[in-house]
Amino acid sequence: MSTDELGTEHPGTEAVTAGGEAGRPESGAAPRPRATGALSRTTALVRLEVTRALRNKKFLFFSLVYPAGLFLVITAGQGEDVTVGDSGLGLPAYFMVSMASFGALTAVLVGNSEQIAKEREKGWVRQLRLTALPGHGYVLGKMASAAVVSLPSILVVLVVGATVKGVRLDAWQWLALLGLIWAGSLVFAALGVAVGYLATGDAVRPLTMLIYFGLSMLGGLWLPSTNFPHWLQDIADWMPTRAYAALGQAVEAGGAPHLRDVLVLLAYLLVFVAGAARLYRKDTLKA
Repeated sequence: MSTDELGTEHPGTEAVTAGGEAGRPESGAAPRPRATGALSRTTALVRLEVTRALRNKKFLFFSLVYPAGLFLVITAGQGEDVTVGDSGLGLPAYFMVSMASFGALTAVLVGNSEQIAKEREKGWVRQLRLTALPGHGYVLGKMASAAVVSLPSILVVLVVGATVKGVRLDAWQWLALLGLIWAGSLVFAALGVAVGYLATGDAVRPLTMLIYFGLSMLGGLWLPSTNFPHWLQDIADWMPTRAYAALGQAVEAGGAPHLRDVLVLLAYLLVFVAGAARLYRKDTLKA
């Protein structure tokens, strides 16, 4: 087991070859299905990634504490009687969804992209290719682990909204908010994988920050897009973060997510997954 300069432990290949040497059937035993073996190795990688993320105090601060703190700052002194634009939502309820989305974005985009770029640079990804872990297993494992880690980020903001800011919703709305924001984070998890394969270890942080803050601002997560100039509103309407937050805000208003927002997110998901797969194959050819 090796440790990098950030204190992140990188277990040897045995950690992700569960079902490899130890999992080989004895002679005469029925061989395990290939799909089952690939799934077990991908699951092992997900457990490893989640464990590493939960040990990273800096990551936990920016994904858990920072969004909730920003939510309290933005809504300080504001009650539900202050509505946002034509949404009909009180300011605390509106920004509760925005900051929950922002927290999930932080968890799946920033941490994922920087970690992948550094792992490529240190040779960890190349080492994994020598194991029985399939190539798509690494990509899917990164996306899945990022989605798992994003769940606490969402929960913290929702709990703060309910307990501190007095946001009141029906039980089905709370469950729908949690499910929609969590599922939508997969779009940005795929983007994080793509950026991690696109940038080098030195360039990944400024590139990720540019994308991260750009999507947050243009998507209306920090400031309602209705306050933007008309030309900027037209751009914001097609941002994935705008559609992402709109899912939960539609539920808060007592309705279902708009089909347009769902289609926009699905389109971005396909683009980001295709981009991540293409960049992964390109990186494989370099190795």
